[in-house]
Amino acid sequence: MVCMRQLVWCGLVLGLLWGGRAHAATLQVKPGDALQVVIDRAQVGDVVEIARGLYQGNFVVNKPLTLRGVGRPTLSGGLVGHTLSVESADVVLEGLIVRDSGDSLKDQNSGIYIRPGSHRAVVQHCTLSYNLFGLWIEKANDVRVEANNITGKRDYNSAQRGNGVQLYNTKGARIIGNHISFVRDALYVDVSHHAIFRSNRLHHSRYGTHYMNSYYNLWEDNESYANRGGLALMEVRDQVVRNNRTWGNTDHGIMLRTLQDSVIENNVVAGNDRGFFIYDVEYATLRGNLVMDNHVGVHLSAGSTRNIVQANDFIGNREQVRYVGARDEAWGTTPRDPSGKGNHWSNYLGWDRDANGVGDIPYEANDMVDRLSWRHPSMALLLGSPAVQALRLVGRQFPVLRVPSVVDAYPQVQPFNKNWSAWRDKFKRER
Repeated sequence: MVCMRQLVWCGLVLGLLWGGRAHAATLQVKPGDALQVVIDRAQVGDVVEIARGLYQGNFVVNKPLTLRGVGRPTLSGGLVGHTLSVESADVVLEGLIVRDSGDSLKDQNSGIYIRPGSHRAVVQHCTLSYNLFGLWIEKANDVRVEANNITGKRDYNSAQRGNGVQLYNTKGARIIGNHISFVRDALYVDVSHHAIFRSNRLHHSRYGTHYMNSYYNLWEDNESYANRGGLALMEVRDQVVRNNRTWGNTDHGIMLRTLQDSVIENNVVAGNDRGFFIYDVEYATLRGNLVMDNHVGVHLSAGSTRNIVQANDFIGNREQVRYVGARDEAWGTTPRDPSGKGNHWSNYLGWDRDANGVGDIPYEANDMVDRLSWRHPSMALLLGSPAVQALRLVGRQFPVLRVPSVVDAYPQVQPFNKNWSAWRDKFKRER
């Protein structure tokens, strides 16, 4: 009897689910129709197809629906509030132009505001323009944001703009293939874990990406340029940052601040003021990166130690490493790999007598001459002179004059990246 009742109950549930699918409908909206009325009338699972045209209002989707643009319709918020609010799980928005949000930073006015609990929302192939925040995503898990073009209020000062995509307290986000520009921070990520950020183009903003307090995230194949800062990872751990290109930023290319247990590999960091800014970083691995044409290749400070730094190319940076520390920092070797695999330094002055590809004397990134040049920038005019080279030699021969330095015991004679010359003066060529 119990089994029979269970079978009947399961049959009823399956019937209801099947009935829900059977009754899903496609509703057509054309210019002049009241879009919000159609959204309110739609049933769970329906598709609302919106024809090309202008639809003004502050729209709310509070049930699982698909809003699909046909011919790129425009939803305008009239410069008031949020243009479109999502207040339900399983909402799909695609093919829309969403623009003209309000400009209240206090109220976080957004083109699309995805509210807490709106899990599995999808925003794809949309254009978000002239909104304070492009997308605000809060306490919503497994959200997918893909192939959108997002620009902010370009006529506002940077501090008065919102962010392109803001993630707060989320899990499992997928931010893929978006083009974001002219906002405060292109991607702002706070307390958001297990996310993937891939193949995004981020430019003309304060930070291309601003990470805080976020763990287990993948940052891959993104391009960040012409910002103040390219990628800022702060108060984070367990990150993988690989195959990205961050170039032509007026401050740093990649900032690592208070970071642990992460892998930073195969990135191009070129033409920035500071390539890497590394502050309070431990147990990280930096390998295979091309650090080129920066004013400072790596600014290293605040006890950043116990890291693996191998197989990187440091080419043509005005200062290869600016190191602030009380003792030498060994790169190119680790306790687990004492034989080492060093880095390539374009200003290495040693030799390779046995032709094994490894310099015969260690490379020291910050000697006495480097320190003097930081204090007296006019010394740059003399760096190639015999007198300054003699001063370098004296500093090496008499340890009393020596300062703590990054020391690479196995400097590589040839670059690892065979395509390094393609990045020379790239920002100047692109302007």
